Amino acid sequence: MEHVPALEEPLKKLLGPATAKVMAEHLDLHTVGDLLHHYPRRYAERGELTRLAELPMDEHVTVVAQVASARVLKFNHGRGQRLEVVITDGSGQLQLVFFGRGIHKPHKDLLPGTRAMFAGKVSAFQRKLQLAHPAYEVLRGGDGGEGGEGADAAAVGSWAGALIPIYPATAKLESWKLAKAVDAVLPSAQEAVDPLPPALRDGRGLVPLPEALLKIHRPHSKTDIADARARLKWDEAFVLQVALARRRFAETQLPAVARRPQPGGLLDAFDAKLPFTLTEGQQKVSGEIFDDLATEHPMHRLLQGEVGSGKTLVALRAMLTVVDAGGQAAMLAPTEVLAQQHHRSIVEMMGELAEGGMLGGAEQGTKVVLLTGSMGVAARRQALLDLVTGEAGIVIGTHALIEDKVQFHDLGLVVVDEQHRFGVEQRDALRSKGKQPPHLLVMTATPIPRTVAMTVFGDLETSVLDQLPAGRSPIASHVVPAQDKPHFLARAWERVREEVNKGHQAYVVCPRIGDGEENGTEPKKKSAEGDGAAEAGAGAGAEAEKRPPLAVLDVAEQLAQGPLRGLRVEVLHGRMPPDDKDAVMRRFAAGEVDVLVATTVIEVGVNVPNATAMVIMDADRFGVSQLHQLRGRVGRGAAPGLCLLVSEMPEASPARARLGAVAATLDGFELSRIDLEQRREGDVLGQAQSGVRSSLRVLAVIEDEEVIAEARAEAVTLVADDPDLERYPELRTALDALVDKNREDYLEKG
Repeated sequence: MEHVPALEEPLKKLLGPATAKVMAEHLDLHTVGDLLHHYPRRYAERGELTRLAELPMDEHVTVVAQVASARVLKFNHGRGQRLEVVITDGSGQLQLVFFGRGIHKPHKDLLPGTRAMFAGKVSAFQRKLQLAHPAYEVLRGGDGGEGGEGADAAAVGSWAGALIPIYPATAKLESWKLAKAVDAVLPSAQEAVDPLPPALRDGRGLVPLPEALLKIHRPHSKTDIADARARLKWDEAFVLQVALARRRFAETQLPAVARRPQPGGLLDAFDAKLPFTLTEGQQKVSGEIFDDLATEHPMHRLLQGEVGSGKTLVALRAMLTVVDAGGQAAMLAPTEVLAQQHHRSIVEMMGELAEGGMLGGAEQGTKVVLLTGSMGVAARRQALLDLVTGEAGIVIGTHALIEDKVQFHDLGLVVVDEQHRFGVEQRDALRSKGKQPPHLLVMTATPIPRTVAMTVFGDLETSVLDQLPAGRSPIASHVVPAQDKPHFLARAWERVREEVNKGHQAYVVCPRIGDGEENGTEPKKKSAEGDGAAEAGAGAGAEAEKRPPLAVLDVAEQLAQGPLRGLRVEVLHGRMPPDDKDAVMRRFAAGEVDVLVATTVIEVGVNVPNATAMVIMDADRFGVSQLHQLRGRVGRGAAPGLCLLVSEMPEASPARARLGAVAATLDGFELSRIDLEQRREGDVLGQAQSGVRSSLRVLAVIEDEEVIAEARAEAVTLVADDPDLERYPELRTALDALVDKNREDYLEKG
């Protein structure tokens, strides 16, 4: 019988089927190795208590605290009773509530002065934080003692040091039960295969992997934790950077058609008719792109630019260069609204150059076609024909471009807008339509700190557009506390009226549509064109939960009949028929609509310079980068912009702190750092990007910039020397574990 390596043993063999099932379903832990790499989130010292004031709303937490008081209260005319326990960290307090028959054991265990670990979900009741019916484990000196909720207290006693590991846990599996399970598998750590080449490990003074695993789970001192974390960070950074370096290396081995600018062609004609000069940044980035396009292996470039920095213009010039060189260019947009918007603005910018082969079209012009899922049959058939014959040099479309029946004459460049909305598979499906791999330009207006660019987009070279073109106006941003100061909200609507009276227009953004979709921040399933509700902001706590998120259809009606009566108010959301969406956007762009009440469908690419004000309802339900994106829709013309962030969250909440940060700066890179620092670990790498999200456990993308940069340099050297890792079998094994079958496909795709 084949020997199964110790770390690949299924957990049910060691822990029994019931525990293994809970671990698999709730924490995605299946093998001994998975559990060994489920590291403690933090450590409590035996005498130390958790700071209760800093607990995150709506999350499952484990705290170490002391019971201050306990009392049984009767309610429902004496028929019901509840136990209220107040726990303290010495400064702050937190209330625990137990109901009904479940109060007898905690009433006996949780006497004033008792120290214990408590686990549960943080909620708010009457604006105070509480844990309802938490699980608990009493800490009695060093010898364990009775545990609550049937938990086994021996686990507490078995921790050798004064440091108690607190694991990322769930309601079904408390931290102390995880600790007990780790005890059962810890001896297997001795057989862990070390992926780091010995020279690298010794050269950097890193401890061997078995020792690191032992020290991170059962440290005797803080030095043990530091040694273990330093080593495990290197593992994560290095294995990931080797995977990315191998992908970059493989790309350089692929053939591509060089597309060099042709003097006197479309690009020159386009540049000659531009009514402004390119910014220094636009010229520099265009130069980097043109250099890449002229090589005989595929360009892989990420173009980052603040909202409104002119990315579309830079991308269009790249597309025109490719058309000049005899190829075609395709631009992939995440929503129909955005695809239509791009098509309109590119045709406007190009004028008669976009009418190749038509009456009145320029001699060296080309055809610019739109392709979306909801087009009429005749228009779609014509667009497909123009692509396959090469009549159309430029196509702009949604996911519809990826379908099998879309064929190109000679696809030379793929431009992907708002990359974070697309999975890698979609990117690759479009690229496979070229005779040879086409060049790739990925654009994003979500600023990405350098470390994230090295981690998530590690297979791409990066260009940054950081100056705004002349003529863009500043945007003032303010938080409107609707709960604490309702008159502020009334004033917000007055401000909208004032802007409209000056001849301007406004957006009102809501997290939900309201046509019978579920209450909650996100519809169960986003529509195919990517519209939907907000990415729910962390900390949109229990108070917000008491009512569903505000909905476009309800808010539009209230405004039209109330504070904005008499103004032309219309709605826009992702579930409207595409023709209706386009008609509303055209009316808004033409100034025939005063106030557009919309979902985040307007988040990217919508360009109406006359719109100067934006009110974002329930702003705490949106993420930081999303708020920044939305705000970028105003202040696009000569008049200054105004963005009002309306929230009902209490002033002290983390959600309000986030909104304050957004209001305080227009610097997207600064906000992206704040965003990352406030998200929970592991949430940085969107799953769709590369599948590596679940592999980052101790590596903090912001703090560990140095480790990531050094790991990248080491990885590049090693891969250049031995691309197939023939001399590094252990590293190869670790790589296979990181990139399971579909991730491997992603990394090796051209």
